[in-house]
Amino acid sequence: MPSWYVTKLFRVLTRRKPLEDSSESKLAKVLSAFDLTVLGIGSTLGVGVYVLAGEVSKSYAGPAVIISFLIAAIASMFAGLCYAEFGARVPKAGSAYIYSYVTIGEFIAFLIGWNLILEYAIGSASVVKGLSTYLDSLCGYAMRDFLVAHLPIHVPGFSSYPDIFAFIVTILFSWAIASGAKESTRMNNVFTMINLGVVLFVIIAGLFKVSSSNWNIPKSAVPENYGDGGFMPYGISGVIKGAAVCFYGFIGFDCIATAGEEAKNPKKSIPFAVIVSLATIFLAYFGVSIVLTMMLPYYAQDESAPLPHVFRIHGWQVAEYVVSIGAMFGLCASLMGAMFPLPRIVFAMSNDGLLFKCLGEISNKYKTPFKGTMLTGLLCGILAAVFNLSQLVNMMSIGTLLAYSMVASCVLILRYEVDDRRDSRTLGSGRIISSGLEQSCAMWRRLLNTNNQFVPTKQSARIVTQLLLLSIWCLVFSNILTKFEEDHEHVTKYNVLFLILASIPLIIMLIIISRQPTSGAKLSFKVPLVPWLPGISILINIYLMIKLDILTWMRVSIWIGIGLVIFLSYGIRHSRLNLREQRNNSIALLRDSSEAPFISQEHH
Repeated sequence: MPSWYVTKLFRVLTRRKPLEDSSESKLAKVLSAFDLTVLGIGSTLGVGVYVLAGEVSKSYAGPAVIISFLIAAIASMFAGLCYAEFGARVPKAGSAYIYSYVTIGEFIAFLIGWNLILEYAIGSASVVKGLSTYLDSLCGYAMRDFLVAHLPIHVPGFSSYPDIFAFIVTILFSWAIASGAKESTRMNNVFTMINLGVVLFVIIAGLFKVSSSNWNIPKSAVPENYGDGGFMPYGISGVIKGAAVCFYGFIGFDCIATAGEEAKNPKKSIPFAVIVSLATIFLAYFGVSIVLTMMLPYYAQDESAPLPHVFRIHGWQVAEYVVSIGAMFGLCASLMGAMFPLPRIVFAMSNDGLLFKCLGEISNKYKTPFKGTMLTGLLCGILAAVFNLSQLVNMMSIGTLLAYSMVASCVLILRYEVDDRRDSRTLGSGRIISSGLEQSCAMWRRLLNTNNQFVPTKQSARIVTQLLLLSIWCLVFSNILTKFEEDHEHVTKYNVLFLILASIPLIIMLIIISRQPTSGAKLSFKVPLVPWLPGISILINIYLMIKLDILTWMRVSIWIGIGLVIFLSYGIRHSRLNLREQRNNSIALLRDSSEAPFISQEHH
């Protein structure tokens, strides 16, 4: 393959969307900071608040589940702050897709967007499947029994029956979302407020039945295989394992960023909504965890339905029914939050020419991507109705964690980019360096910025971009770290030494990045403690990704393969940036050809 072709291909794959490329949006700007906040809370605080605390306390952390939720909340806040800065920078529909497009390039942006489509589609299907199953259980599984008897499905990997109820609910929610952003968020606001009201009821009602003795149970009173009793029965390792599970309870707030193009004042409301929604979600999990573990010993919790179980034991039937109603509204809010971003991602990619044009057409009546919304709703409905989703849920996690990592990386790149509005000339003595020792010293002076240069240059920006190879080193570090979690009883001093040695390159890379001059761009919100906070966020996300099984990675690889076919056969040619380049080249050729006769006459 000729070198010029490789160079051209690399340039095409890494072409970036200009940050200021913000033509007038066709989407209606109707969402307030309150709407965005409630959207984030609703999409995240679904059925998990009714299940997660009991599951983690019984199997992983005991009463120390509150610490697990605190660690997970801090880790989620790292990712949330990165989203908040980008929301202030790029208030456009598309979330992590558009962020990576303006920072890294077209190819990576397509992969991120394609994975987000999978994440939201499976997320929507799994939530509506949960809603259907929950309602069916309240009716004694009458719907399941009828459909299994009359419309059975005998295909491995598929559901045993077509879930018609889940399909109809998905189409109805798609129509509600397609009818207008304001109308659908009003419905979401109602669902979320009822959900929050039920959570508050659980916390207040539960306080009348709490006992501090459940946080200090002696080991002799604990059944076998349930730890050592006390506040932290499974030790520190159990708390960390619990935090990894709790982290997924905070996934979903990124839907706030996808609505940036429909927000009234996105540069201020997106950062506000991200931070307030994550704080509210943590307080809900924290409060429920305290009440639950103080009302009933951790080993006696019901993993699938802990709140109805604990109220049933205390003889509160009314509270049990209230919790059941709250779970249903929580699922409805989660469904709205999972489905709302999906057509926005598709719209953004279609608008950029990377997906088929018809998916991004805006309805004149509703000012939303009506066709794209209904088609993505149809996809979610089919997934929910036909497939057994238990094997696919982990695929959501890869898309989300990959997007979190990419957004954190983009924050670092843009924070240290060259600012064309400022003088970015490289400062130096002008002396020619001859010896190898002097060259090494000069290199380290550039890396550590010993001249205290405060204006970013192409050289300093390149140093930061190259040092983002720390993402690769995070894989090495995470693999060593898993030894401490999975087999902590057999950890030796050599394992500790390897862990320390593996952490040194990460620390050095972050120190070098921190020494580089930063961009002077004025933003309404900036991530604090850069590069440390985004660096920790990348490490956490990669660590959680390597915990997923190999079959999950294989399924995602198949999905990515389908995406690559679409990108190489359609997107790379119909990209707006490609069409713009072709148009500019044509104009340049016309200009040159029009000037040629004059040059020829002058020559004669």
